[in-house]
Amino acid sequence: MSKIDFKQTLTQLYQPPRRAFTLVDVPSMQFLMVDGRGDPNTTVVYEEALQVLYAVAYKLKFLSKSALGQDYVVPPLEGLWWADDMASFTLQRDKNAWLWTMMIMTPDWIGVEMLETAVAAAAEQKELPALRDLRLATYSEGMSVQIMHVGSYEDEAPLLRQLHEEFLPANRLEPNGKHHEIYLGDPRRIAPERLKTVLRQPVREVPL
Repeated sequence: MSKIDFKQTLTQLYQPPRRAFTLVDVPSMQFLMVDGRGDPNTTVVYEEALQVLYAVAYKLKFLSKSALGQDYVVPPLEGLWWADDMASFTLQRDKNAWLWTMMIMTPDWIGVEMLETAVAAAAEQKELPALRDLRLATYSEGMSVQIMHVGSYEDEAPLLRQLHEEFLPANRLEPNGKHHEIYLGDPRRIAPERLKTVLRQPVREVPL
């Protein structure tokens, strides 16, 4: 049985260049999602969100393999980030004020019935407080600008400023959605300076 690795079949989404911003048309995709608020480094709800996402994502993978004969590599963790006052996100970096949606892409052949089975199996195996907040939903971004960031999450700010203050205005583009990050490395196993993160910003053309 072959195993699909979406990082390889969707390289335009998961492997952008490191040294240049690029435009990409992101299709509508299905995700497991959990919403939350607060500093991801300290808040318990963030840790609980990741626990339930991974638990259900792996249950779905094994169900897909056994019931449908379709195996795949669980895609990487992704996150949408914003704030009621965006200065808390872009300038002051007040992480306690951050809002987020953590998510894992789920193949479109996974439906509600299989999700319910996976949720029940995960709940039997371990207490998952965020299970009540988990949802399966389609997310659409369309035209976006992205780049590969290599380094610590704390070192993203200069690249984001370059994106918003230089690249977007120079190309008559403006933000059209939430800041999106895709985490291609495990910070528990990889040194901060070697972490790879896709930074993505949905955009639209500025009207004349």
